[in-house]
Amino acid sequence: VQLQASGGGLVQPGGSLNLSCTASGFTLSYYAIGWFRQAPGKEREGVSCIDDNGRNAYYADSVKGRFTVSRDYAKNTVYLQMNSLKPEDTAVYTCAADFDPSCQPGAPHYYVMDAWGKGTLVTVSS
Repeated sequence: VQLQASGGGLVQPGGSLNLSCTASGFTLSYYAIGWFRQAPGKEREGVSCIDDNGRNAYYADSVKGRFTVSRDYAKNTVYLQMNSLKPEDTAVYTCAADFDPSCQPGAPHYYVMDAWGKGTLVTVSS
């Protein structure tokens, strides 16, 4: 099981990025998928989670109203659309799978995740 986050890069404050979470040999549609981030010198933070069926999505208060998580079942991909980016959003973003198909309400917790992917760096700077 291997997940991979991609789509990071350098963006100016107020800009947007769309991150992708893909998997090889692993069907993401069976599981809840969480997005996490970790900034230098800071603890890992749960950003968002989406249920297997896409009906429920949850966000950290820090990103609510700016980030949107979604699924494309045909592409076996989960996206994190990030708008109105701020310098404090700078971090390495990682996706993870929870073998339970449903997210817990609120920001996801790293300790419930069962499989992790490699991260992608997002830098918000002018």
